[in-house]
Amino acid sequence: MIDALRDMIDNSDNIVFFGGAGVSTESGIPDFRSVDGLYHQKYIYPPETMLSHTFFMHHTDEFFKFYREKIIFENVRPNPAHIALAKLEKIGRLKAVITQNIDGLHQAAGSKNVIELHGSIYRNYCMDCRKSYDLDYVKKEEGVPRCTCGGIIKPDVVLYEEPLDQNAISEAVKYVERAEMLIVGGTSLSVYPAAGLIDYYKGGKLVLINKSQTYAENRANLCIYEPIGKVLESIC
Repeated sequence: MIDALRDMIDNSDNIVFFGGAGVSTESGIPDFRSVDGLYHQKYIYPPETMLSHTFFMHHTDEFFKFYREKIIFENVRPNPAHIALAKLEKIGRLKAVITQNIDGLHQAAGSKNVIELHGSIYRNYCMDCRKSYDLDYVKKEEGVPRCTCGGIIKPDVVLYEEPLDQNAISEAVKYVERAEMLIVGGTSLSVYPAAGLIDYYKGGKLVLINKSQTYAENRANLCIYEPIGKVLESIC
């Protein structure tokens, strides 16, 4: 399997990577749906509720308590998957990283062309005047972070009930449509509309790297059921 993947990469000059939470779990960031994920932990409200637009608007204090405790992770570092993808970009084979993650680890590893479908914890803005704030400001504030104008500062992340950024989606579709090889890794392909991106791929080198099966096995040219960091480190 690894040899087949290496051969496909060595013979491809236009590779696109599409990844999800499983890419960052090896850095110590929990996903949502695995046994140790947020959905299996006990809270007063389900995590999906606490990360919804409605909850943010009506229970803002509780949202930020959960957000600071469970969504913002300090002292995490890129793992071998992030590093391998940055290397592939540097040598010109990988054209884009499309990620559902909001942790900025692809950029920390050195990737330049990263399309963040669900936003980033590192960008925050005032809901009233649109002034920008960094992550440190949100972390150090107690309770609901406020702008100098008095408005609530919202993380620039896509919450449940909110639409994805259409510019990010359009950019992602453009890269997937043109890709010679598409590597999909660390995602269960169960979150839409992001999971529907692979429907735009027209090539013959679709690779799935995930610890469990997804709905797209019958469409893939190669499936590897191993931790993605282990797999990519062995070829880069």
